[in-house]
Amino acid sequence: MGMKWTVGFILCFLLFGGYGLAQDSKELLTLEESIKIALERSLKLHSATEGVVGSEFRREAAKTDFLPKWTGQYSYTRYNTASSFTGTSGSSISIASKGSYNFGTSITQPLFSGGSIYANYRLEKMGVDVSKTDVETVKRDLILQAREGYFNILRAEKFLAVAQQAVKQFGAQLEVTKAFFEVGIVPKNDLLQAEVRLANTRQGLVRAENDLAVAKASFNTLLRREINAPLSVVDILEYKPFPLRFEESLDEALRQRPEVKNADLKVAQAKESVKIARSGFFPVVSLTGNYNKLSEEPGLMGDLRTERWSMQALATLTLWEWKKTAYKVGESKAKVTQAEDSKIQLIDGIVLEVKDDFLNMLVAEKNIGVSEKAIEQAEENLRMNEERYKYQVATATDVLDAVTLLAQTRVNYYSALSDFNIAKARLERAMGRMYP
Repeated sequence: MGMKWTVGFILCFLLFGGYGLAQDSKELLTLEESIKIALERSLKLHSATEGVVGSEFRREAAKTDFLPKWTGQYSYTRYNTASSFTGTSGSSISIASKGSYNFGTSITQPLFSGGSIYANYRLEKMGVDVSKTDVETVKRDLILQAREGYFNILRAEKFLAVAQQAVKQFGAQLEVTKAFFEVGIVPKNDLLQAEVRLANTRQGLVRAENDLAVAKASFNTLLRREINAPLSVVDILEYKPFPLRFEESLDEALRQRPEVKNADLKVAQAKESVKIARSGFFPVVSLTGNYNKLSEEPGLMGDLRTERWSMQALATLTLWEWKKTAYKVGESKAKVTQAEDSKIQLIDGIVLEVKDDFLNMLVAEKNIGVSEKAIEQAEENLRMNEERYKYQVATATDVLDAVTLLAQTRVNYYSALSDFNIAKARLERAMGRMYP
């Protein structure tokens, strides 16, 4: 009976336990999956994409300015006395009724507007490209946030593992110290020191657990998941050298950054605005066709009716507005200069950003090598002090300090490793890359 129960228990464990593991594995996210989720669910990216749609509507609206404009009007007029109008034969016709119905329509085709229509269309067309570069900028920012959040989780997990290891080591040392104290080999002061160090390390463990929970909550928020949703990420915290020199990184940044293209488009838009303002110096030429029909009946089909049509070419020029137009042109030219200055400032900022991120990556890279060697030394130092303490050649303080030193060295190593990966992610963002 006991054997059957044991077998049943094992089967249940394999079935339900395996199911639980399968469920947990679904929550194991890679960096690529995290980036995909962030891009799919981001409201900021959705808003930027809608901005493209709005710009396309503005472009299409500007395109209609090239087309003819049709207007129609239907009216009824009531007179206090009977009126008359001239019929198609040229004779005057008296209307017995005191009211008349009138239908009129006209079509106007712009022929020349001083270039304002075409310049406005080009401005709105470039506005679509500006909106698209805004989308690309938002995408790159989101990818960087996802990468930073991902590596922050890995850093917090490594710090938690170091804290857990330190608690184990201090706990083991406390047991050794208790044994020595009980047989009178060490004084009570050594025991108290070991207990205090263990208590402090446990507090550090609590802080490490909290930091990991905060990092996961922040990442869940970025991915627009439930803030307390279970989350595990694939450990990719490793060192991979960056292959490019600073000059190569900067050259790629100036070629690839969507912000630079955005700045170029805004300069071009400002120049189109100058053309729009300058169009006020030229006449507006249009061709208009008119049709009018008048009758005493609502259907305009009565005996007493008249109709006429006309074609008109019209050139309109407001002479005394030239000074105002000149001021507008001057304002638009000033905005061109402002846009050009903004582009120069942007490029200066990109150069500084690439330089800063590149140097931060180099610092973290050097710290990785230093801290790797330091871990080996700290581990050997702890081993030697533990051996010496067993033979009472070293003090309890020496061992406790060695444990603390090893924990700090491991923290330094994982900090340098995560700093390197984050600095590399920021550098690649500064270079305009989506994701290598």
